[in-house]
Amino acid sequence: MDKIKIPKATAKRLPLYYRYLLILSEEGKSKVSSTELSEAVQVDSASIRRDFSYFGALGKRGYGYDVKNLLMFFKKILNQDTLTNVALVGVGNLGRALLNYNFKRSNNIRISCAFDINKEITGRILSGVPVYDMDDLKKQLSDQQISIAILTVPSSAAQHTTDEMVEAGIKGIMNFTPIRLSAPASVRVQNVDLATELQTLIYFLNSDKAKDNEF
Repeated sequence: MDKIKIPKATAKRLPLYYRYLLILSEEGKSKVSSTELSEAVQVDSASIRRDFSYFGALGKRGYGYDVKNLLMFFKKILNQDTLTNVALVGVGNLGRALLNYNFKRSNNIRISCAFDINKEITGRILSGVPVYDMDDLKKQLSDQQISIAILTVPSSAAQHTTDEMVEAGIKGIMNFTPIRLSAPASVRVQNVDLATELQTLIYFLNSDKAKDNEF
């Protein structure tokens, strides 16, 4: 995916396609059309064809897409054969939920270490993951050669923690805090704001309700 310049929106949809193709493969399906994919992943078929076009000819007109070939292609693109270790920084309520989840439906991502300031949990193993003291953050990230971190610390500690992670070599941060982090251009930050997502959902539901009341 690094060698092919594709839009961010397309990159975010690739894992969605891969997961559905995995389901089709497990069901023994040999081919799928863009219309079928569209209905399953809730992305319009024109967008799917455009997404796929960035990678060359992946299907045949009138035939659709070969499930096995497409699955193997996206497996390679998404590095599904390579295990990626991720650090969890902040083991509060949300952090613990993520530890319990630990990407069980994914074969190539796992939280391999966690960090917190709470002395009651540091030095212990929670959900199979060792929890280190925040004082060990830079050393452990560097020693374990971890380049991706999930950030779930309190807002007041978010930027300082980010600075330390960057110093330790972190290149990607999934940010669950409401703070918009300052990081070098070489570090990618993916913001996950649950409150904003819910507010957006509520807005659209209210808009739909208002339209229904017009008739």
